[in-house]
Amino acid sequence: MKTTTAWKTGHAFDSYQNNAKIELESGAGFGPKALLLTGLAGCSGIDVVDILEKMRMPFTDLVIDAEAEQTDEHPRVFKTIHLTYHIKTEEVNRDKVKKAIDLSLEKYCGVAAMLKKNSEILYEIIITK
Repeated sequence: MKTTTAWKTGHAFDSYQNNAKIELESGAGFGPKALLLTGLAGCSGIDVVDILEKMRMPFTDLVIDAEAEQTDEHPRVFKTIHLTYHIKTEEVNRDKVKKAIDLSLEKYCGVAAMLKKNSEILYEIIITK
């Protein structure tokens, strides 16, 4: 895996991988730590979708909120990360959703594996119809 990050001005950068571009700008848009949280949510989300599809469990929407509490001292690292999985399905499917999330965070998501070495990762499930 390789990315290229180019300085634009001030604290603004463009980062490229293959033909895709992400704009980084500390304070005005996605900063590096927000991208790290986004990476965790995306990594876990991909796993959860794949696992639920293999279980043949019906759902129509999945949104993941990621929030981190940081240490007070520099370097300010994530102390605790809280993920909220909002999923549209039936309440009877809660155990399957929980199993998919547990498998993602404990076995498959490489971003979670890296972050867990320094940060506690907690989650909750909100089921809507």
